Amino acid sequence: MSLYPYDEGLGIENFCGVDEAGRGPVAGDVYAGAVILSFRPEDQIEGLNDSKKISEKKRAALYEEIQKKAVAYAFGVASVEEIETLGIKEATFLAMQRAVDALFVKPRFALVDGSLNPRLSVPSRCLVKGDQTSASIAAASIVAKVERDRYMCRMAKLYPDYQFEKHKGYGTKDHRQLLEQYGVTPIHRLSFLKKWGYENTAKQHGVLGEAAAKALFLDAGYQVVEKNYRCPYGEVDLIAENGEFLVFCEVKTRTEGSLSTPKEAVDQKKREKLTKTALIYISEHNVSLQPRFDVVEILLTKAGTVKDSEWYQNAF
Repeated sequence: MSLYPYDEGLGIENFCGVDEAGRGPVAGDVYAGAVILSFRPEDQIEGLNDSKKISEKKRAALYEEIQKKAVAYAFGVASVEEIETLGIKEATFLAMQRAVDALFVKPRFALVDGSLNPRLSVPSRCLVKGDQTSASIAAASIVAKVERDRYMCRMAKLYPDYQFEKHKGYGTKDHRQLLEQYGVTPIHRLSFLKKWGYENTAKQHGVLGEAAAKALFLDAGYQVVEKNYRCPYGEVDLIAENGEFLVFCEVKTRTEGSLSTPKEAVDQKKREKLTKTALIYISEHNVSLQPRFDVVEILLTKAGTVKDSEWYQNAF
């Protein structure tokens, strides 16, 4: 059944549909889409519907049509840090506003899925189950869903242990098992995880810091070969190599307001333990690469999200 008759019946020219994707997951940013459709017969897109009711393959095909036939389309994003700071409702509204603002054709009106008005910069109206009623909202839901899924697939490459490409950050049984095995990442929403018993503790801060440091190495083209390597002398948080160096990395995570610095935390005694641990690892693995000792500092907000990072190469 076509959803175009509802939109055409409004009698409004140049309006956009708005919808979100990713409000419910326990990991990842929240996305929103905004689409201004053309109502010329040759531009109408068959099969527009709620993105959740369409297969991934079909969504991708419809998104291509939207890109070709829509008057304008755009998406907006609110980050995990913004979700933790503002709450998911306000963060979703922010993503919607950004999507509408990103349209290269300014709409006269916005039709928004749901029952809560996001207070957009243009006049708007809410429509419950709009993605099943309005072609414009359905198109926006597809834009938001496809873009968010692609983002989660990019995150899966940064954090391959968590299989984000499969569950897209939703709270599935497999996702929970992976969390219990590996801990949280910088893209997990800690406020959402509290129902699972995850609290914003020092231990979880350490896990967050190590995950963020691992992402730094991967982005720089390193291969992380060991995480939390232990021997009788101590533990190394990360061991990475890039074909030239074998890097033994100490990760220090701190929150806003902390007065300590990485170099103060890695004192002479700690350096001696790290050096002995590195020698054990090299002897066990017969490695010929040049060893290097790095320190990565991860700064977290009080909400538990990553705010900044500093990578000290050849730290000692």
